[in-house]
Amino acid sequence: MNLPQLSRLATAAFLVCVGGGTIFGQQPVPKVPQVPLKPESDKTLITGPVTRATWGKTKAGEVVDLFTLTSSLGIRARIATYGALLVSLETPDREGVANDITISYPDLAAAEQGGLNGNVVGRFANRIDTGGFTIDGKRHDLETVNQKTNVHIHGGKQGIQRQVWEGKPIEGNDWIGVRLEHTSPDSHEGFPGEVKFIVEYRLDDDSLTIDYKATTTKPTHLNLTNHAYFNLSGEPGTSISDHVLELKAEHILAIDDRKIPTGKYLPVKGTPFDFLKGKPIADQIHDVEGGGYDHCFVLNKQGSLAEPTLFGRITDPKSGRVMEILTTQPGCQIYTANHYKDPKWPAICFETQHFPDAPNKPNFPSTLLKPGEEFREVTVFQFGIAK
Repeated sequence: MNLPQLSRLATAAFLVCVGGGTIFGQQPVPKVPQVPLKPESDKTLITGPVTRATWGKTKAGEVVDLFTLTSSLGIRARIATYGALLVSLETPDREGVANDITISYPDLAAAEQGGLNGNVVGRFANRIDTGGFTIDGKRHDLETVNQKTNVHIHGGKQGIQRQVWEGKPIEGNDWIGVRLEHTSPDSHEGFPGEVKFIVEYRLDDDSLTIDYKATTTKPTHLNLTNHAYFNLSGEPGTSISDHVLELKAEHILAIDDRKIPTGKYLPVKGTPFDFLKGKPIADQIHDVEGGGYDHCFVLNKQGSLAEPTLFGRITDPKSGRVMEILTTQPGCQIYTANHYKDPKWPAICFETQHFPDAPNKPNFPSTLLKPGEEFREVTVFQFGIAK
């Protein structure tokens, strides 16, 4: 795959989508006039180079670097080598004022002690039932949340999100970025195989691309995502309940009381999960069991996706910020930060990924990676301004 093509594809999809019309299958989408950030010019607008500084040291004494990527359109991304962490992401509002649209950690110490606000999560993002899986007749037991639930989550307490990666700046004809690499030893957190991970963050004029790659020495299961929390208002302490959400997803995965998929696909039409036409998140969030959304939405287009496909759009009416999500992944866990209480729903996660518990669900897209194969998934966050 030619890497710069991803940016051009994302830009083309964005310019088509923001004009309104029928972008989500046959479902009509309300017309919301947009002004793309990118001006009508073929001139490369990226400024550089990538800056690099020391963010601090972990409790174990490992040095963590902080990279800053800046585009001339006012988008700035900061990425740390701890957990391949998206530390912050600043984008301009309709007045041109740039604010961080993520819930960020103020420093490395907070990142070590905190949850997963912007970390790359793995080896297996989301949940695996029965505390493990079987490959070629051999059982592999993983760390579980507790004995009662018998559920593994997010690669374990010391998953790749808690490791210090190696980082270096990279650049192309129309983008700048950071390449992060980490080698996970065989049997780490119970997963078979030594796995070499490469994650690239690439910033072009108006989009941030996350490109995930991995190889293994033994058959293993793999599922990677980024756990950033977004609030497009750019105002800490506010709710995303008035954000307008549109999703290209006609089904969600049915789950049990432990949030483990049952294997069934549930149609969203006429339910609180129906975002095909776009609506404020607050419209039916009170009708969702569990105090908010924490569900895997199934992309309408399934199969092997060579290029990122449009999944959805979120708009903050107040600031005018718009974010499109494109991905090669088959699903996306939508999480409205339900564990926060003041305010309620201060952010939303778009965890593009394979399906939870895929290792134990033969009817789900496979997450099995074998020696000689390459894991490759790409997610693009594209930004614009609503009129």
